[in-house]
Amino acid sequence: MSKEKIRVGITQGDINGVGYEIIIKTLMDSRMDELCTAIVYGSPKVAAYHRKALNIENFSFNQIKDASEANPKRPNIINCMDDSVRVELGKSTEQAGMGSLQSLQAAIADLKAGKIDVLVTAPINKANIQSPDFKFPGHTEFLANEFDTKEVLMLMVSDTLRVGVVTGHIPISQVPSSISVDAILSKLRLLNKTLIQDFAIRRPRIAVLGLNPHAGDRGVIGNEEENIILPAINQANDEGIVAMGPYPADGFFGSDKFTRFDAILAMYHDQGLAPFKVINFDTGVNYTAGLPIVRTSPDHGTAYDLAGHNLANPNSFRQALFLAIDIFKNRQMYEEITANPLKSVDPETE
Repeated sequence: MSKEKIRVGITQGDINGVGYEIIIKTLMDSRMDELCTAIVYGSPKVAAYHRKALNIENFSFNQIKDASEANPKRPNIINCMDDSVRVELGKSTEQAGMGSLQSLQAAIADLKAGKIDVLVTAPINKANIQSPDFKFPGHTEFLANEFDTKEVLMLMVSDTLRVGVVTGHIPISQVPSSISVDAILSKLRLLNKTLIQDFAIRRPRIAVLGLNPHAGDRGVIGNEEENIILPAINQANDEGIVAMGPYPADGFFGSDKFTRFDAILAMYHDQGLAPFKVINFDTGVNYTAGLPIVRTSPDHGTAYDLAGHNLANPNSFRQALFLAIDIFKNRQMYEEITANPLKSVDPETE
């Protein structure tokens, strides 16, 4: 495995939110310089504005024009915006949306060119970023399109919990019609693969939640469990995937059952993310599984109400950076093992 420091590309997100605050607070720790080479795609002017607003004096970015110029012992920043940019803390503006997109596009270009190794994205406003170049409900779908990936999985990750969803950013009214045997099976395959490849779990155990209250109560409150979810679980089992359920979501999270599995597959966004954030809001990470590249982000939004008040907690962003590095290393290890399977065999057990 390569001993070189991992180059972490960081997008600025919405310039009027807490993005710069959590980025700066994370990179202020000098240990980060030992762990990785950080490159922020943003604006030195905007960074200076936030630093002043937060009254942070003992921190500065190393300004560079290209990722190849990055100083491995300093936090680096590449300018992606015009110097006429205006910060309006706590407000959703067209310029903030444009800045989010410009940062993201620049980072993706460098990721495709191999100039950075992983991507950590600060929060965007899903409304003001909309443009002819961004017609997606969020980062996940935009990245899937950029990397020509048909199947991705939004996976929320913490030290104690991993939660994926069958349906992502869609209206709740569209959820039942979007649930099918093929859709669930596809997500189970992807989740199982990412647990092995990205999280180094040899034989993952996956819990699958039901769609209806009490998981349908054997057809009394709905038949999706009997007709769709259970057949998908059985087929996954036939393929060697250890999937169990369907479990009623309320009792599953209300008890300690969730601690007995390596991951949980929820049917829709809030079913999985609401309990996840209650349990892990300050340390949770959003990971996009299924992409050929590694992308993580904090599990919170722009938090306009906190912007500029020095109240934003950087823990989730810090964990996102740590996770991106860990997954990158796990993928390298997985590729080495699959390329040389004999290396993973302990001769004493033969």
